Amino acid sequence: MNTSYAWMKAYVPGLNVSAQEFTDAMTLSGSKVEGYEALDADLDKIVVGCILSIERHPDADKLVICQVDIGQDQPVQIVTGASNITVNDKIPVVLDGGRVAGGHDGKKTPGGIKIKKGKLRGIESNGMLCSIEELGSSRDMYPEAPEDGIYIFQEDVPVGTDAIEALGLHDVVFEYEITSNRVDCYSVLGLAREAAATFRQEYKPPVVKETGNQEDVKDYIKVTVKDTDLCPRYCARVVKNIKIGPSPKWMQRRLAAHGIRPINNIVDITNYVMEEYGQPMHAYDLDTIAGREIIVRRASKDEKFVTLDGQERTMDESVLMICDGEKPVGVAGIMGGENSMITDHVQTMLFEAACFDGTNIRLSSKKIGLRTDASGKFEKGLDPNTAIEAINRACQLVEELQCGEVVGGTVDVYEKKKEGRLIPFDADKINKLLGTDISAEDMIGYFEAIELTYDPAAQEVRVPSWRQDLECLADLAEEVARFYGYENIATTLPSGEASTGKLSFKLRVESVARDIAEFCGFSEGMSYSFESPKVYDKLLIPQDSKLRQNVVILNPLGEDYSIMRTLPLNGMLTSLATNYNRRNKNVRLYELANIYLPKQIPLTELPEERMQFTMGMYGDGDFFTLKGVVEEFFDKLGMRQKAVYDPNAQKPYLHPGRQANIIYQDTVVGYMGEVHPTVADNYGIGERAYVAVLDMPEIVSRATFDRKYEGIAKYPAVTRDISMVMPKEILAGQVEEVIEKNGGQYLESYQLFDIYEGAQIRAGSKSMAYSIVFRAKDKTLEEADVTAAMEQILKALEAMGIELRK
Repeated sequence: MNTSYAWMKAYVPGLNVSAQEFTDAMTLSGSKVEGYEALDADLDKIVVGCILSIERHPDADKLVICQVDIGQDQPVQIVTGASNITVNDKIPVVLDGGRVAGGHDGKKTPGGIKIKKGKLRGIESNGMLCSIEELGSSRDMYPEAPEDGIYIFQEDVPVGTDAIEALGLHDVVFEYEITSNRVDCYSVLGLAREAAATFRQEYKPPVVKETGNQEDVKDYIKVTVKDTDLCPRYCARVVKNIKIGPSPKWMQRRLAAHGIRPINNIVDITNYVMEEYGQPMHAYDLDTIAGREIIVRRASKDEKFVTLDGQERTMDESVLMICDGEKPVGVAGIMGGENSMITDHVQTMLFEAACFDGTNIRLSSKKIGLRTDASGKFEKGLDPNTAIEAINRACQLVEELQCGEVVGGTVDVYEKKKEGRLIPFDADKINKLLGTDISAEDMIGYFEAIELTYDPAAQEVRVPSWRQDLECLADLAEEVARFYGYENIATTLPSGEASTGKLSFKLRVESVARDIAEFCGFSEGMSYSFESPKVYDKLLIPQDSKLRQNVVILNPLGEDYSIMRTLPLNGMLTSLATNYNRRNKNVRLYELANIYLPKQIPLTELPEERMQFTMGMYGDGDFFTLKGVVEEFFDKLGMRQKAVYDPNAQKPYLHPGRQANIIYQDTVVGYMGEVHPTVADNYGIGERAYVAVLDMPEIVSRATFDRKYEGIAKYPAVTRDISMVMPKEILAGQVEEVIEKNGGQYLESYQLFDIYEGAQIRAGSKSMAYSIVFRAKDKTLEEADVTAAMEQILKALEAMGIELRK
């Protein structure tokens, strides 16, 4: 939001501070000023001159010699190449020692350009005639300026006076950062009210007088609102006998300071009121309104409409339209239609000021790909009570500028009037909340300065409808604090009891994951949740796999970021490949990130987001190195039961003989293995790479940080070593399962310490050796106790075809 200082002073006449003082005070009182620009910066010694004579330069065909009256005893001589000037033209003249903002090309020069007297082709020149671009502005803001030449004043201005003042450039434009809950400050009047309260000055808004002839507007137009939930208020007035022409200079200058190009009196009035009141308006040519009727309704599915910018747009049932008796004439709150636009031939005009649902306007604007100044204001949620004030102000300006004849009365469709709210007032509670000692009278004075009224009998503050952000006593306390001055509130210690903050259980588990990974030499990586559909082919995912059912992005950055990932490996493998191609050795990476699994396609609800703990590595280490990291992670999370590794994982992107599902408590909680050679080649990884993926929701549900400690064993342990010969197909996990089931109550632990395959073992077999430890908590074990347990273990092993090695 931008405001002109000169425009604001029209409503706060006592305002007389520097731009920096204004910036600092307004920011501290809650209306943050991002910055400001002085329109007269780098302009010095520029006066209104009148050309007395023009002579050709004797030595240059394109130069002329001008004698210019600047209101002094003697005229000054200026040599110029301008071709658009004539005798008696009044023009801006920069005198010797003065400055202009930039060159004729419109580019500003920091610090300006200093003008000195000198000679041009031997003829003395004591200044320079100025174009509008050299004065730091443009033809967009001064449409009467010539395209290529010196600016010529159209009105009668006194010779020798300040040309910058005559051009309305002695002004400062402030840029604000307004929060979306302060919709009242998206207007000049709203910010003027804030400035008046901040600087303790009188606020004088424009006085809107009754307008209109003796006719009845209802004889001209009928309004029907079919969707009052999306359009709570619609006001319409009619102006006839329209006289299109330029708006007055003061209006053009105020609009130009706000960055709005002056067009004509009617368009300028609607823009002026929009900036002044923060209420967008629109004007229709009434003669193009079929049936002299306005109908506010939802669009039909795939309904086509050509907006004022000449673009055809496709609507749906969620978009609100302004229609006449036959056709749409505007997209509500966004832009009018080409079929009802105001032209130079308009005779009778319909003024519209309405209030629309902010959420619907924002969604509609995004849906049709069109955002305007009007939609930007409606999106914030305007006060419907402002609509009638704005339309009456516009009609008042029409009469004052003699643009047409206003028809009496207003068509006002307003079923449910929006009222202000009452908030109980308690000065003691506000002081306790702020840590201040401000009197109730001072607080009430702050409220009255921003047009909040106080009822002493009920001890309530009445909040007007346009202050949508004030809802409770804490909000009133904020109003007191910002006008009392935050810098005036003394520093105090907080009262009450402090609570200890801590991480949630889920975040504690994720923290352990990071600690374990980094302790084991892994570095954290981050990758995009957006991926390309080509990823599935790189990972050898079958065409009928559920992993190919993904969420498609509506407005992707490109094909490479067009879907949400359903598995986390692409980012990890891409990162490993980047490191490999940069010749980094022994790379270990991990990532904690979500995958997005749609519950059905097409989407009917949000997808399931599942956090995945992904580890990837190449270089030193192998499958069993990564398996050790996984088991260390489980141990730190209190998952003390034995994890089972099922080699029948059937992951197409992993090596078929070097992969496994990780099973804990009969549930698959993840998988790990060597990357399939083809997949590694697809990513450009030239050596064996290994990955492990753990499904964190399953891990979190089984983790615990409860710990139970036991004392040091009092009795000695008994160890038995066994070496076995078995078929290669039998896994270590199967052997260990037999040992656990048959080891009896005294089994304490077991450890695989040797695996051998070679000439001393028959073909198709392998040798495995275990060390088995027995211990009793209440006695020293006897040989019989251990022998009985070992016999049970050996018997079960023999049943599997396993023999003791001799």
